[in-house]
Amino acid sequence: MAEPPAARLPDGFAVRLDPRTRRRDGGTALLGGSPLRLVRLLPRARELLRGDRLVVRDAPTAALAARLLDAGLAHPDLHGPPAGRLTVVVPVKDRPVALDRLLAALRADPATAAVPVVVVDDGSADPAAVTATAACHDAQVLRHATSRGPAAARNRGLRAATTELVAFLDSDCVPRPGWAAPLLRHCADPRLALVAPRITALPRPERPSGPHRPFAGWVDRYETAVSALDMGPHPAPVLPGTAVSYVPSAALLARRDALGIGFDETMRVAEDVDLVWRLTAAGWRVRYEPVAAVAHEHPSETAEWLRRRAFYGTGAALLAARHGAAVAPVVLSPWSALAWVLALTGGRPGRGAAAGVLAVATGRLARRLARPGERPPLALAGTLVLRGTAAAGRTLVRAATRHHWPVALAVGVLSRRARRWVAAAAVADAAVAWWPQRRRVGPLRFAAARRLEDLAYGAGLWWGVLRARDPRALLPTRPSPVQRAAPPGGKRPDRPRRG
Repeated sequence: MAEPPAARLPDGFAVRLDPRTRRRDGGTALLGGSPLRLVRLLPRARELLRGDRLVVRDAPTAALAARLLDAGLAHPDLHGPPAGRLTVVVPVKDRPVALDRLLAALRADPATAAVPVVVVDDGSADPAAVTATAACHDAQVLRHATSRGPAAARNRGLRAATTELVAFLDSDCVPRPGWAAPLLRHCADPRLALVAPRITALPRPERPSGPHRPFAGWVDRYETAVSALDMGPHPAPVLPGTAVSYVPSAALLARRDALGIGFDETMRVAEDVDLVWRLTAAGWRVRYEPVAAVAHEHPSETAEWLRRRAFYGTGAALLAARHGAAVAPVVLSPWSALAWVLALTGGRPGRGAAAGVLAVATGRLARRLARPGERPPLALAGTLVLRGTAAAGRTLVRAATRHHWPVALAVGVLSRRARRWVAAAAVADAAVAWWPQRRRVGPLRFAAARRLEDLAYGAGLWWGVLRARDPRALLPTRPSPVQRAAPPGGKRPDRPRRG
């Protein structure tokens, strides 16, 4: 993997604070990001960041903007011109109708009407149909005689591209008008290796007609609401252990020189996660930009949908072999773990002990957050501890209903009390996830689909672990410590803290 350049953010590049970022202590600190953290601002930084928008004008403003971006406290303010020339790479196998739909959308968009398009036919049964479809849209075709997988197909297109930037689009995608411009503007950042648009559901009228499939509408409604490919409505840095820990390879825009050899061709699943994590480990930035949208034809048949979810689950063991604890399904602090164990297993005395644990954690955190000569901020520390503990509880619920459901099932068979806890967790998990989507899908349909999806993913996860004989994809871990770094405008470090 190539190393990122040492160049700073260019003059004119602007960032804007995330709407969820909060100023504290009279503007001397910022609270936000993922994981949640408190960042103290030195006087020079406070002077530079008077409003919610910061424009890079020199080295200090570039350094501050970079810190805010990397902490997830701010995001690029996309008002500059697109940066760089683009080639679109489309891996395809046996989908000439979908390919025609994708290429037509590219040529109809003024931003991509004239860009080079490389179609990589990964061993289609009817290569002539793929070639003819590509020719209708002035696209170059490269072919693998036998299927070598999507990673190899993307890499073949990457090597054929001669432009600075390459967009990868799967053939079952339809880019929405204007999708490329926001992504290209991100590339003004010289350390940006990869940026991904939001993946939305392709409406049924835009799909090729076919035979009626029972329950197809049932899957469609759930997938439209909470597809595994949709990373949500908020922009974010992409890093392991954050709100957006990866982006799917169905639609990506990359800096060609940053990718090196590209995707790992030995991986038929999770190759996109592996690429993102290798890039971030090398020091590159990866971003998610929901302003840009690409529609995707989600699976509409229940059996196909469940097979794909199980297939995704098998990738966790492959990632664990390459990235260790980054793939851990449960990440929580010892304080949160102890509090939840006491609350769930100790009855009324245990809940009292859990409250004591949280009180001790609050006191310790307040002392760490205190500025010299001031009283420890107990209210802020308590808020952070409670939010962290609630997040840990959600993580444990997801583990019991998704990643570790075989263990939860076995314990539930042996213990009536555990059975009640598991059932309550399953209901609570579905209810919390359904509430934001309540206008799009009914609660019973949503709950049933979520439980089926989690059962399929968990089954694939355990099968992959057993096949690899490597349990690391199932093991919990604790949050990694936040590194201190010297802020712009001062010699002593500020102290970002996670809640």
